[in-house]
Amino acid sequence: MTVDTHHHLWDLDVRDQPWITGPEMEPLRRDFRPADLQAALRGTGVDATVLVQTVSDPDETPEMLVLADSVDRIAAVVGWVDLTARDVRERIGGLQTHPSGRWLKGIRHQVEDEPDPDWLVRPDVLKGLAAVEDAGLVYELLVRVDQLPAAIKAVGQFPQLTFVLDHCAKPPVASGELEPWAERIRALAAHPNVVCKLSGLVTEDDWSEQPDPVRLRPYVDVVLEAFGPRRLMFGSDWPVCLLAAEYGQVMDVARQLAADLDERSRSAVFDANAREVYDI
Repeated sequence: MTVDTHHHLWDLDVRDQPWITGPEMEPLRRDFRPADLQAALRGTGVDATVLVQTVSDPDETPEMLVLADSVDRIAAVVGWVDLTARDVRERIGGLQTHPSGRWLKGIRHQVEDEPDPDWLVRPDVLKGLAAVEDAGLVYELLVRVDQLPAAIKAVGQFPQLTFVLDHCAKPPVASGELEPWAERIRALAAHPNVVCKLSGLVTEDDWSEQPDPVRLRPYVDVVLEAFGPRRLMFGSDWPVCLLAAEYGQVMDVARQLAADLDERSRSAVFDANAREVYDI
């Protein structure tokens, strides 16, 4: 069995996705609905998924919770709240007491869009993270490489809060550079309350090239060494991955990159870790 810990759905008639801009992003400027997800998953062996927020809109998360009620394979939702809001605890509580609130397992904010590299350690944001911790949810880190130092500081202040690093913090695969990304990843992984998603790497590579495990290997080796297979989880980042690869290609590349692991470790990366982190 396989859990895909990272995918999205959207309907442009319901809500725009303002981050989809420019001709290179045109493949994503259409609706991606549950039927499209089911088609993408066919034949992959994925039996459970985690639906992740896409925009900073308080209306999106309740809609995702309702979707989780109606789509068999969606087993968890990572939603959004304004961490800086004075009533952040009440907002999280409102989501958890929603009729479909049992699906809410985590909170995420697009920190990568924040110009301040220290956004995560602002006092108002730290209060929001404390509310996430008290609610028993995980917090997902969507950060740039230059924001990793702040992420490391934030993680250190909440040792009881599980942090999930999205997309390996977007390493510079296209340029082939490793530093300072690798050093910062190791520093983040030194905190045992951080789990990393093996996701989003194909779109950090050159989109004009076919996905190649050889080009991704140095980055996967870093996260494997830093986090170990018990703190890594597979994620497709579908449909964003379509900019560089089809769903099946992303799955094939991930399995090739994990081929040297023993069976128990592969099972952890593709299944068991996700079920533990998201209580699936």
